[in-house]
Amino acid sequence: MSQIALPLVTARGAETVVLGPSLVPVIEALQTAERWPFRTAILAGPARSGKSLLARWFAESGAGEAIDDADTCPEHDLFHRWNRAQADDRPLLLVSNRAPGAWEIALPDLASRLGAALLIEIGAPDDDLAAGLIAEHATRRGLNLNDQVLAYLLPRLERSHAGIESLIETIDRLSLERKAPVTISLVRDALAERSGEFQPRLL
Repeated sequence: MSQIALPLVTARGAETVVLGPSLVPVIEALQTAERWPFRTAILAGPARSGKSLLARWFAESGAGEAIDDADTCPEHDLFHRWNRAQADDRPLLLVSNRAPGAWEIALPDLASRLGAALLIEIGAPDDDLAAGLIAEHATRRGLNLNDQVLAYLLPRLERSHAGIESLIETIDRLSLERKAPVTISLVRDALAERSGEFQPRLL
């Protein structure tokens, strides 16, 4: 697992993208925009997967133009942006939670253009990426997760970016409520709470 530091400045400082094998093809595709068909690509992936951050990195690095939540843009505006990108010979990255097949497109010309674009999909986190996301979210919250806790957690957690972030939030909350370090027992309770099977302990 490794990280890419992105040239972005936010309230939390420099942003990073955690890498795993499943995300490497996404980064490579974004770095080769000159090879995209019609210089257009669609970056699709689930919530909290880093799509918007990657799109900002793409645009601010000068690689091309990026449109976040492109599936919610008025069709005529999106069609105009596509035509302008072609006229300027400038790559266009469209970002959405959904692949273009799930978009509701009424304009046939726009639908055909989107169908010809390169689809770049962010999938579920692999083991390396999941471990990296756990470490990143834990570090941001000042949590210390030892190797035993991580080994217990990895095969049991929900394999989604949003799910991992929410689980670490739950672990942090339980740790603060109990004024206790993160142990396998605490992680077990956090997993049970997330699954709806948690039973509060009697004091």
